[in-house]
Amino acid sequence: MRLLRILLVLASAGTVATAQTNAAPEVRQLSLQDCIQLALQHNLDLQIDRYNPQIALFNLKGGYGAYDPAFNLSGQHDHNEAGSQILAGGFGIPGSVADDNAFSGGISGALPIGTTYNLSGNTRDQYGDSFGLSTNGVFANSFENSSAAASLNVNQPLLKNLWMDNNRLVIYIARNRLKYSEVLLKLQIMQTITTLEQAYYDLIYNRENLTVQQKAVELAERLVMENRKRLEVGALAPLDLQSAEAQAASSRAAVIAARSQFDTQERLLKSLVTDSYSTEWANVSLDPAAKLAAPAPVLNLQDSWAKGLTQRPELLQAKLDVERLGIQLKYDKNQLWPELDVFGTYGFNGSGKEFSDAFADLKTTDRPFYTYGGKITVPLSNTRARNSYKADKANLQQVVLTLKQLEQNTLILIDNDIGTIRANY
Repeated sequence: MRLLRILLVLASAGTVATAQTNAAPEVRQLSLQDCIQLALQHNLDLQIDRYNPQIALFNLKGGYGAYDPAFNLSGQHDHNEAGSQILAGGFGIPGSVADDNAFSGGISGALPIGTTYNLSGNTRDQYGDSFGLSTNGVFANSFENSSAAASLNVNQPLLKNLWMDNNRLVIYIARNRLKYSEVLLKLQIMQTITTLEQAYYDLIYNRENLTVQQKAVELAERLVMENRKRLEVGALAPLDLQSAEAQAASSRAAVIAARSQFDTQERLLKSLVTDSYSTEWANVSLDPAAKLAAPAPVLNLQDSWAKGLTQRPELLQAKLDVERLGIQLKYDKNQLWPELDVFGTYGFNGSGKEFSDAFADLKTTDRPFYTYGGKITVPLSNTRARNSYKADKANLQQVVLTLKQLEQNTLILIDNDIGTIRANY
């Protein structure tokens, strides 16, 4: 009895599984606009490429990090013990002990015009015991003193790194690459939608072709039945019946091929509109809502040329490459100049026996100090900078010619496409 129940359970489970496997697929009717909307939301290629502008934006923001101020703070303690000294005549001076506490801190950074600055402060406290020799003999000397200072140091280039330095080069190129990634995403969207539209109408064609092949099977089988009846009454030769049967078999094979092509095209269309094929679309049968039609094309060569030269993503990318090399060339040209910098420092000193005395003295700001001046560094040959400038200048000229070639090829391609459209129509 127990074995019988197990067999019944297994049989019922198998029946349910078979029913699920053989369940009719869900039919989903989609217009071309529905497919485009789904692709914009769920196409995996587009989801991948949408990260490129985000990454480029993060790189651009990271370039501005060169202007973030940096805070530094340090402290140090020094201890020094010196041994005793034996002088002439047998006199001895005991060793000395000295301690030194030093603290410093500051804020440093750079500005977008090449200026560097450093606002700093430091304090130092020294104390200990030492011994000396006088006419009255050896004497002890205990000491303690403190000092403090606060200053601002500024350095400004006047030639090299004035209108373009490495920080601005990184930012300008990152800004250019952000635009480039946005155009690249636009190109991917256009290519995806174009591929989707082609796949959508190919699916309609495959559906119609499958219908045609099924009708051909019906006609071929009807011909076989009629020929068989004519053979029975002696009005047809056996060879003609065999020919009709062969044609029917060929038609059934054509149906199988058409069904396979339709299924393959359906899966291709699904892959363009979903990122969850196995869970949502594997058991769905697509029913394109559109019909194959051939409206008369309205074509304007000059208008198509104008749109192609201003809107085609490949051309926009090439123009951004020219712009990027122009930025690099501007930086290279600035590096040909000698370094001519002006600098200055201004601050206040304070001193006293204790820390508090030194800080109190510093607050009065009546003991200022300052420096100012300039420096110039002239490379005697500047070989690297000169040749880098020449190489990037030649590279820019090359890319400009490449852009011109791409524009010309675009015009020819549009002209060819218009001719092809008219001929195909």
